[in-house]
Amino acid sequence: MNDFLRLPIGDWVEAVVDWITTYLGGVFSVIRAIFLSMYDFADWVLGEPPFWIIVVLIGLLAWYLRGWRFGALVAVGLLIIKSVRQWDNAMDTLALTLVATVIAVIISIPVGIWAARSDRVSRVVRPILDFLQTMPAFVYLIPALILFRVGVVPGIVATIAFAVAPGVRLTELGIRGVDREVVEAGHAFGTSPKRILFQIQLPLAKPTIMAGINQVIMLSLSMVVIASMVGASGLGKPIIQAVQRIDVGLGFEAGLAVVIIAIMLDRLTATLGTGRQKRKAPAEPAESETSVADTATGTAEPATVGASAAPAGGDAQPPIARTTASGGKENK
Repeated sequence: MNDFLRLPIGDWVEAVVDWITTYLGGVFSVIRAIFLSMYDFADWVLGEPPFWIIVVLIGLLAWYLRGWRFGALVAVGLLIIKSVRQWDNAMDTLALTLVATVIAVIISIPVGIWAARSDRVSRVVRPILDFLQTMPAFVYLIPALILFRVGVVPGIVATIAFAVAPGVRLTELGIRGVDREVVEAGHAFGTSPKRILFQIQLPLAKPTIMAGINQVIMLSLSMVVIASMVGASGLGKPIIQAVQRIDVGLGFEAGLAVVIIAIMLDRLTATLGTGRQKRKAPAEPAESETSVADTATGTAEPATVGASAAPAGGDAQPPIARTTASGGKENK
């Protein structure tokens, strides 16, 4: 059994990493500086003001998006984090999650759009995403440590690699799921591909894309413990200390803080995908029902917006499908 052919894949990977470190070290130093600056800024914004200001601001945002009940629950949850002495760690974790999410979204949405518009790109990207999703997260830390040194940056890089895949997949899925007839109608009216993408496909795919961003955030938050193993600050450190000391109380407090942040981010991003919740207005008679009734009684008036009357003595023109922002059609 020991005489069986052995592929030196590990040696090849090590040689590639050594070559990158030798000849592209300056590039990764610049990337490290950019990521570190982004993290320091986010951590300063969240950690420098008094805690009650952050509680009020996030609570108002939650109230605006989902109503006063959720805003109150968010404020109570943040106060619980403060009461268990995990506020600084929670803000460090939130800063790391936000930075990693922003970078992952910047990468995933353009790649997902590209894959949705090209079957060849999709065939190339799909196995790469499979590799990123199935590779154990700890493996990402090894090259990240070599390229970016110990600190928060390797944690950010490993988090991005672990969380970027669902953003790409769901962006591609959302754009490919747009009704072909809607896109063909845009082409028929001479709309440019750029306008079709930004005015038809992306608005209609927004719920699916936001679901992908939601998954990116959740996966980024799930990496807090692993990121702390390479020097990143945050809630992962007390969790690791609790495991080493078998301290159930400390572990539960830090874990509870992670859960509160996860629920808060999940509900807020879900609301951004479905739209802000509004108070229901009194029901009004549907326009379509009124038009049908008028047609049946012979009192319907010809449409005057975007339509032209049929020439006298000529055949009536076929109805033209008009696309709307919500993806539906109207016959004129």
